[in-house]
Amino acid sequence: MHTMAYQKKLPVSPLKIIVMDNCHDLGSAINGHIVSERKDHKPDDEFLSGLSGYICDSYITGYHMEFLHTGERQAIIDESIRGSDLFIITDVVNHSLGKSPDEHFQDLKRVINACHGNANRINVIMPYLYEGRHNNRKRLESLDCALALQDMVDMGISNIITFDAHEPRVQNAIPIQGIDNFPTSYQFIEAIINGGEGITFDKDHLLIVSPDVGGMGRVVFYSSILGVNMGMFYIRKDYSSVIDGEHPVAAVEFLGGDITGKDIIIVDDMIDTGKSIINTSRELKNRGAGKVIIASTFGLFTKGFSEFDAAYSEGLFDRIYTTNLTYCSPELINKPYYKLVDMSRQIANIILSMNHDASFSELADQAKLINSLLGK
Repeated sequence: MHTMAYQKKLPVSPLKIIVMDNCHDLGSAINGHIVSERKDHKPDDEFLSGLSGYICDSYITGYHMEFLHTGERQAIIDESIRGSDLFIITDVVNHSLGKSPDEHFQDLKRVINACHGNANRINVIMPYLYEGRHNNRKRLESLDCALALQDMVDMGISNIITFDAHEPRVQNAIPIQGIDNFPTSYQFIEAIINGGEGITFDKDHLLIVSPDVGGMGRVVFYSSILGVNMGMFYIRKDYSSVIDGEHPVAAVEFLGGDITGKDIIIVDDMIDTGKSIINTSRELKNRGAGKVIIASTFGLFTKGFSEFDAAYSEGLFDRIYTTNLTYCSPELINKPYYKLVDMSRQIANIILSMNHDASFSELADQAKLINSLLGK
């Protein structure tokens, strides 16, 4: 790896990482990258290389929860974090532990509270932004994401790092603090190229598609960098009637050119139940699409995999790519149509850059990285 900006600066303070129990695998991988990076790239500066705790076998600090008979619990940090630059990593949508996102977020607040007043800085890495889908008020409803962000800032958080936020403007809730919202486009393109999908990245063979209006920003970015055309599905509803609490779909319109024989990459920020992604794949196949690749940052699969298994057997799509920014079950990883996009090295580089108070430009300039990857 070439010398990055952070390697030219002193760290803010000794690095410590708390990996919440909902993201053990991701946290361990991140820690491994940081350990290897610092051992393999020992700095020339004798002062820096001799700093206590700069090079060590692990940066992870343990914690545990103590329970009372009433069911109440509190967080206990297992070792000293005084004066450290602390990073807390959490996955609030990991349902494998039997906890809801609300419980995960409450545990995060307990850990923050336990650390407050000891760490030099407390940074929270929350790849899936808690309640991030509820970002604007259309009726009498709570704006929980805004409140959560304000809560963390009020508790003394220095930085909040997230990825592909569903609505980045939610950071207006904390305008002075702000959020570092990182894209995942480079990692997806790299994974698809290395995945051997046999896709040709030019406008004659490839089309980038959004399943709805909300994802147009991502599609515009991909298409402009890759030099290919784009398309979008628009669902036209019949607002004159309501069936099962919803307005029925009157028609599905595709806004884009001819897709006959073209390979498609469907880009979205998350797979929830999977209904919209599967319907999009079906509409593309009905219009004569070739290969259909699904690229989604967060693979939640809240309704399981049975409908995806059926859609794959029907030939509606060829591959699904999601990141490990949220929990990926062994069942998902072993699916013949699934491939994982590893984000652990990207997060490790973010942590290292922040710990040295260095520029993010190398990590955030996805266009430059993708152009380099494609040999442009």
